[in-house]
Amino acid sequence: MFGVKGLSKVKFYNWSVRKRLIPILKLIDENYPTKVARLLGMSRQHMHYYLKKLEKAGLVKRTGPRWPAFYETTEQCKKFLSGCEGLTPSFVFRLHNCVFKYPILQEPAVLVDWRRVEKMNWSSLIGSELGLTVEQTTRHVLVYCDVVEGMDPCELLLLAKDAADRVAAHLRLKYGIRLGEGSLARKVHFGVYDPVAALVSRYWQVSDDVAKVDESEGFGEVDWLSVEAAKDYLLMPQNVKRLIQIQEKFANAMNEHLRLIEALQALTQKMDKVIEKLSSKVNSEEAFT
Repeated sequence: MFGVKGLSKVKFYNWSVRKRLIPILKLIDENYPTKVARLLGMSRQHMHYYLKKLEKAGLVKRTGPRWPAFYETTEQCKKFLSGCEGLTPSFVFRLHNCVFKYPILQEPAVLVDWRRVEKMNWSSLIGSELGLTVEQTTRHVLVYCDVVEGMDPCELLLLAKDAADRVAAHLRLKYGIRLGEGSLARKVHFGVYDPVAALVSRYWQVSDDVAKVDESEGFGEVDWLSVEAAKDYLLMPQNVKRLIQIQEKFANAMNEHLRLIEALQALTQKMDKVIEKLSSKVNSEEAFT
């Protein structure tokens, strides 16, 4: 279907599978498979299953030793991706600036071997656990989530929260620290490329409590600052279409109303003529008598 030999044999031709396949191919060159699985919300077993199929199709190849296994895309894959550009959705949300904080209920039982960083009025410990940056302050542990992409903002936030919870559970086991339930430490950013934002961000940055428009990633995008705002943007085409349909129905109803008024006016004019004839006839009969 896309000019890739053997692709149909591994059944990667339908959209439900292709929407998992394309993100893997876009990430695998710069990341190891376990990290790609984490970014896409997959299990390691799922990831290796797809990589075996992709390798069989000639889209990826191993570049390192047997363990740990690293992969890179082939020239055939690059042609495949260029052929799929028109088939992917017109936009994808990019969740970033996502940090979860966990209140410290009990200090660590084991010395935390992280790097101490001096801040303005306090110091904190910063380290890396399970591939994510972690910071311990006097009252909280902060988990800085990876950037994740997808079409559902709620699903992206759940993926980020799941990754942060795994890190929090890992810290409990490794250091004996008791942590409370995690919550967002700041407003998350659901970035999405937007043509209007690309034009506006060439000249200035715009921000309010709902969204921010800038070129922080090298291209113009809108950063929606809540799930609700991102979902409203996602539903905007449907809402506009629904509004157009309502306007069309209203316009048709108004046209029917105008036609009814014109018909009533025509009927009134006819009635006026009939009444005028009857009045003239009565007047002539009275004058004769």
